[in-house]
Amino acid sequence: MTVDYEIIFEDDNWAVNDKQGNYKINLDDRLLELSVNTIRFLQTISNQKEYDVIRYQLSKSVTSIGANYQESQACTDKEFYNKISICLREARETRYWFQILNKLTLGDEEKREVLIKESEEITKIIGAIRSKVYHKLNNK
Repeated sequence: MTVDYEIIFEDDNWAVNDKQGNYKINLDDRLLELSVNTIRFLQTISNQKEYDVIRYQLSKSVTSIGANYQESQACTDKEFYNKISICLREARETRYWFQILNKLTLGDEEKREVLIKESEEITKIIGAIRSKVYHKLNNK
């Protein structure tokens, strides 16, 4: 099932809502959970030297999404746009590393698929936020 999101700006805050009203969206919690669950997943991958770069890069990119999102919460609109742009780049990189894991069939397949799906959802949400902020900044 695909969830459609709306990104709204009210009372100087950005909010992400599920258009159908089925889910409570808390992006802070989702980013934290994605980071923690990814790190736990990476701990289950074989310690072969060839996989070191995947573990390192994926752990860096996935945690960077949440860290930059947290920083964005105390920014001007222009700074917020820049931080969200970083979040989007990191989310796209995270998806790339998950694609490699998937191609190599590393780790538990079910857990991997859940993480891939969540990383894709996060990328869409952050992309929508970035687009909305861009239009807000350029329509002043």
